[in-house]
Amino acid sequence: MPRIAARGPIGMSEPIAMPIPATLGVLLAGGLARRMGGGDKGLRAVGGQTILARVIMRLANQCDGLILNANGDPARFADTGLRVIADDVPGFAGPLAGILSALDWAAAHRPHLAWVVSVATDSPFLPRNLVAGLHRAREAAGTPLACARSAGQAHPVIGLWAVALRDDLRHALTVEHIHKIDRWTARHGIAHADWPVVPADPFFNANTQGELTEAEALLAAHPGL
Repeated sequence: MPRIAARGPIGMSEPIAMPIPATLGVLLAGGLARRMGGGDKGLRAVGGQTILARVIMRLANQCDGLILNANGDPARFADTGLRVIADDVPGFAGPLAGILSALDWAAAHRPHLAWVVSVATDSPFLPRNLVAGLHRAREAAGTPLACARSAGQAHPVIGLWAVALRDDLRHALTVEHIHKIDRWTARHGIAHADWPVVPADPFFNANTQGELTEAEALLAAHPGL
């Protein structure tokens, strides 16, 4: 069973301490991609593969299964072989709606899982120790939530979520109309897990055509990405 290192900066060699809790991965593809001219950002190619395929390869071995959150016709993701779930909350309510759908799906279909990790499908260079790092940060801080951070910048969409908080999240979205991730996570407490940005920021995201070109250049310069 994979294990979480007890202490030290993420990405360095450390003593083995505790097992990683079984965690469901959700790939968030529910956005409108306005800056990319519409369509699905994850289906754009970097280095001859779609970003979505790269995300799946990075995350599959870290999770106890993957699902994909997307609205519209799920057939466009048929090649992935993943279960596609739509937002529970109508009207493109943002990433929290996709996270809520994943928490609900986990409770209904994987009741033994207490944790869900979410990632964006426009980030082709996600770290291979993402889930372990988030769990370690959460454990150290004693919080039910964690999110990734690099160069001092938090990435709220790339986070770890307790399934037990799904009812509170539903209330926040549908009754309080809270759509900003930071506003909701602040009420429960959230840990930040830091990653280095050398040779490249692992949370680089391609939101525009120019950033797709930049991702190609980074991959050419650092094939290990």
